[in-house]
Amino acid sequence: MEIFDVVDEYGEPTGENVDRETAHLEGVRHRTAHLWLLRKKGGKTEILLQKRAQTKSFPGCYDISSAGHIPAGDEYRESAIRELREELGVTAEESDLIYCGDRQIIWDDVFYGKPYHDRQFTKVFMLWMDADEDQFTLQEEEVDSVMWIDLDKCIEGVKENSFINCIDLGELRMVQKASLLNQL
Repeated sequence: MEIFDVVDEYGEPTGENVDRETAHLEGVRHRTAHLWLLRKKGGKTEILLQKRAQTKSFPGCYDISSAGHIPAGDEYRESAIRELREELGVTAEESDLIYCGDRQIIWDDVFYGKPYHDRQFTKVFMLWMDADEDQFTLQEEEVDSVMWIDLDKCIEGVKENSFINCIDLGELRMVQKASLLNQL
């Protein structure tokens, strides 16, 4: 059973814990970390998209390079690095992560016939990494495949909904801004 820290509106733990199912059933605020991989290729910035496994929510949709919930007691950067290793087989250091900003995610839906109320406080990071798609070791339960795409074309595609994705345009622009400020 996954246990999360309950957090306040600033993403700080309140001292209470909640299990994953209850958090999503009752809409209890908890933490997540999002990590986007970027590289320079042919003078342009590319971003790595993860195609979600068919067994996950939003099956077959392109999404964040690597992301996950933060277990109780863990920290944002620590969790981002762990998810990166688990989902894509990439080892990195917390100090390599570039902070892009915070997001509050409020989302209500129904999954598998049950109400789903997601309340996340998310810290968004990026990491420069020059690796081809076949150099990643994918966690099959989570990730179907990965794909590099020109960052500007990705933003345009999300804006126009021209490819199947579950990417937040605001978060993508947050990463774009951070990439311009932190050029290689």
